[in-house]
Amino acid sequence: MPPKASRYIWQRADWPQLHFDLAAASPALLRARELQGQVHGMARAIGLPELQSIERQLWTDEAMATAAIEGEKLELAAVRSSVLRHLGAPDTGPFSRHVDGLVEVMHDATTGFDQPLDADRLCRWQSALFPGGTAGIRRIAVGRFRDHEDPMQIVSGLPGKEVVHYTAPPSSAVPREMEAFLAWFAATCPQPNQPPVLDGIARAAVAHLWFETIHPFEDGNGRIGRAIADMVLAQDLGAPTRLYSLSGQMLADRRGYYDALVAAQVGSTDVTGFVRWFAEAFGHACTRSMEVIQATLEKSRFWSTHASSDLNERQRQLLRRLLDAGDGGFLGGLNVDKYLKMSKTSKATATRDLSDLVQRGLLHTTGQGKALRYYLSVPGWKHGREETGDA
Repeated sequence: MPPKASRYIWQRADWPQLHFDLAAASPALLRARELQGQVHGMARAIGLPELQSIERQLWTDEAMATAAIEGEKLELAAVRSSVLRHLGAPDTGPFSRHVDGLVEVMHDATTGFDQPLDADRLCRWQSALFPGGTAGIRRIAVGRFRDHEDPMQIVSGLPGKEVVHYTAPPSSAVPREMEAFLAWFAATCPQPNQPPVLDGIARAAVAHLWFETIHPFEDGNGRIGRAIADMVLAQDLGAPTRLYSLSGQMLADRRGYYDALVAAQVGSTDVTGFVRWFAEAFGHACTRSMEVIQATLEKSRFWSTHASSDLNERQRQLLRRLLDAGDGGFLGGLNVDKYLKMSKTSKATATRDLSDLVQRGLLHTTGQGKALRYYLSVPGWKHGREETGDA
């Protein structure tokens, strides 16, 4: 048990010599690689338009999630608009400097994976996150490492009952700490025609943990640290393709994410536990990506099958809603009353629209009378229930 003076990992004599037990981490790393291969296999099997659509969705998911981890809710339309612009697609949606700065950081981290990571680049990333020089209404140091004398702490709880989970190195130590981190980052970067120094997923875990432990900025450390992890993963692939949302998985298990970070930051320089947790989180992100790819393929097949159907705009909007909701997305199924609220039309028109979709084979029904429910006719979809064969 280290003495109280060495409570945090950066206070230990062997800091920053982070290391992990490859044998202990290998099962999680190998499983993550297997799932990653499955994602890329599915991606190779689909056409370019569908792949571009999937990437746009995953970019959007990633931006929304990395902000949400910090308790920030972004406007979905502004995120989608920014993603489209950065990926070179036509866009006429809303613009937000704040949102655009975040997407620009993500874009630079992945598309510029082969460019050096240095202090200036990181400071420009942090500046992009806070275009007005404020976090909310609070002014913060922008475009430079923190220099305040107060401790940089991760705190939760109500005022007066705060719990300090972690205290980062003092601001005076940040330049030295970042110099060591960036030197390690450059030394472990994959080189052409040479075996990797570290497994890429493990390297992403160590890089993220190390950066978060230093916490070099007054604000924005989490978002930049996750962008660094994305950059490492792109370096590992040697390509900027975004086929998974790691932040989406971290958001889904935000408590586990924070617990894993804190456990590593108050432990020893053996970070096997965090590498294993990160690999498992990455594997879950890959599984989610396969679900997104499968859903996109199902949408594409659905519209291809019914391309010749002469539908009105109300019906098309309904089908898009049902497809976006996915298998089982409409709890209890769709009925006339739900469609009335969605379409804002008369009951007679709503009933006629739904009956027409059933006759065309785009929807099928179960039950009768008030229990009549409509379901999208997609092969394999269970809609949250066992099929009864009712029509």
